[in-house]
Amino acid sequence: MSSPSESAVGNEPPRNQKVSLYADHNKAYPRYLNKGLFRQLKWAAMAVLLAFYWLAPWLRWDRGLGAPDQAILVDLPGRRAYFFFIEIWPQEVYYLTGLLIIAALGLFFVSALLGRVWCGFACWQTVYTDLYVWIEQRFEGDRNRRIALDKEPWSLAKLGRKAGKQISWVLLSLAIGYGFVLYFDNASTVTHDLFTGQASSALYGVVLLMSAFPYLLAGYAREQVCIYMCPYSRFQSAMFDEHSLIVSYEAWRGEPRGRLQGGIQGRTPEQVFAGRGDCVDCKMCVQVCPTGIDIRDGSQLACIGCALCVDACNAVMDRFGRPRGLISYDSSANQAGRSRGEAEAHTKLWRPRTFVYLTVIGLVATVMVYTFATRKTFDLNVLHERSPVYVELSGNRIRNGFTIRILNMVRGEGHFKLALDGVKDATMAVIGVDGEGMKEVELNVTGDSVGTFHLFVTAPSSSLNDKRMDLKMTVTNLDTGKTESHTNIFAGPDQ
Repeated sequence: MSSPSESAVGNEPPRNQKVSLYADHNKAYPRYLNKGLFRQLKWAAMAVLLAFYWLAPWLRWDRGLGAPDQAILVDLPGRRAYFFFIEIWPQEVYYLTGLLIIAALGLFFVSALLGRVWCGFACWQTVYTDLYVWIEQRFEGDRNRRIALDKEPWSLAKLGRKAGKQISWVLLSLAIGYGFVLYFDNASTVTHDLFTGQASSALYGVVLLMSAFPYLLAGYAREQVCIYMCPYSRFQSAMFDEHSLIVSYEAWRGEPRGRLQGGIQGRTPEQVFAGRGDCVDCKMCVQVCPTGIDIRDGSQLACIGCALCVDACNAVMDRFGRPRGLISYDSSANQAGRSRGEAEAHTKLWRPRTFVYLTVIGLVATVMVYTFATRKTFDLNVLHERSPVYVELSGNRIRNGFTIRILNMVRGEGHFKLALDGVKDATMAVIGVDGEGMKEVELNVTGDSVGTFHLFVTAPSSSLNDKRMDLKMTVTNLDTGKTESHTNIFAGPDQ
């Protein structure tokens, strides 16, 4: 009887041999480009985004006495979020939902116009990866030198280069983690506490945690995040149409490709490229790609739209005296037009898809602006005490306990009047406020705070025709005249 390995047919593996369903990871070694329109745009975007990230927490905004003056702040202990003149309370978290909807629709709109411009120029993974690769290139050299260095045996020179890179990566990562925590407390206080050793262990832990993410994802994972972890690459093509600007290779012009034979001295570009395509198969487009793909194979989900291959190919075309745009950042409609000999571009920025996106964004933004402009300046919460639910008093009276919270969402002190309705002859007494048997009581709440009051509501048993009756509490803002009501239960014994 033949063994399993002897009975394998063709190239099929033996039955007892495990077959990996995963492709091996080929590390990308992107070549550094110093020139080119898109390279400069990427540096400009990086400078603006990183400057905002580290400098925004230092911007000040005067909100009055006793209020934080940091312009952008998420105050977790105080349960507030501040953005210049906007102050968001916990119960207004729906504004965050609106912002996320606008951000998603904005991404769809920009993708329909400019392809994956977010991924190529503004995504934090792209920005940080560019910075980490730049540091790597400073210590280990350009692409070919880095490949050779990784293959060399360990030596003092290699150890020094690798150590210098790692130290720089760690310092950059710590700077990123430090910038993150500045948004959650006063920037100057956090900075002082961190650098003088007075910060809490939790704060140091958050800095280290937020430092580990860019170190691992931008330093090591790099293109794997874009290809395998990011969901946007999976569905971004559904937002494109023939008028979306994308990075692509003009095969009609570049093929048949091949390396030049015999040099170009003494010959015109027309003579050199007669009977062949403009692509000289130099693979510069592959070498500069941060994800390591070959754009000549067509549009791929791993393409982040950074257009560095456009800069690289244009430089090669300039060297050989050929027209730029063999790899272009343009719409497929324009590329098809050029393949037919049409010189005029026909990119359509306004089309049904983009109009729908803008319309929905406008509607959501309008709703958010309206709700913010008409937002409440105070609110009322009522909690019925459950232990005990009610107490029977002398004189055939029933008492219920309540905790009420009045949210004063303005800076000045608020003056409020609390009134009862729904239970006949019901009166109240508020702990800390003089007077008993009151139907109305005035309460004061300091600015930008929550006033908590404990009160007892008492009613004659004869006023109860059920063991649970609706009790309406109404708070009137004496400064503005606006009211807020809350209906709870008034419990009693079985009738």
